[in-house]
Amino acid sequence: MTEAADRPCRGCRQDAELLEEHIRAVLASPMFAPDSGLCVPDDVYEARLALCRSCPKLIGGHTCAVCGSIVPIVAKLKDRACPAPGAPRWTRHA
Repeated sequence: MTEAADRPCRGCRQDAELLEEHIRAVLASPMFAPDSGLCVPDDVYEARLALCRSCPKLIGGHTCAVCGSIVPIVAKLKDRACPAPGAPRWTRHA
């Protein structure tokens, strides 16, 4: 069986490509502004990203194989939690 990092997201075409500039553009939107009340503090965000980077379910350095979300985006949101069944790597932020 292939590692998650070596195979494409099951919801994407084989030739799909997500660029870092696309992720940066989303994170620059007003929804992710520090005063939006929707985002975790930077230290929590960095800790979440580090946990995801060590996860075998991370595809291409940015996509979660469990739920299909773009990790650098969802990790920024307070109301999101790691979707790994049984043992999530991070939880919702109060």
